Amino acid sequence: MAILENPTGLPPKSVSALRRLRLVSTPEAISFLLLLVASVVKRIPELGLNPVPVLGAVHGALFVLYMLFWADAWNRVRWPLGRAAWMFLMAVLPTGGFFAEKQLRREEEAGVIAARARKEQDAGAAES
Repeated sequence: MAILENPTGLPPKSVSALRRLRLVSTPEAISFLLLLVASVVKRIPELGLNPVPVLGAVHGALFVLYMLFWADAWNRVRWPLGRAAWMFLMAVLPTGGFFAEKQLRREEEAGVIAARARKEQDAGAAES
């Protein structure tokens, strides 16, 4: 194992799966919070607004995307069951997507660093 190589050693497709999940986690969390606010606004008769159907559809689409990307990341990265369950839980908590994004960014960066180290190591071995 090279000195620069990260122990996670994520292949590029795994890093891409983490990136997709990370990029959808924040919009999913924001849409969840907006949906919660919309459900309160709906109950204020003086406003006469019902943004729930629109925000519900947006949040539903983002949640489905999160679940698809979560399953793909779990499959590619080979998370242990506890880690996969934690990332699932982050989707159903109102602010969980923000925490998931932060954790996924760290994991993605570690995978990119490991991939670059492998690439440099392979290039160095090819030169010798």
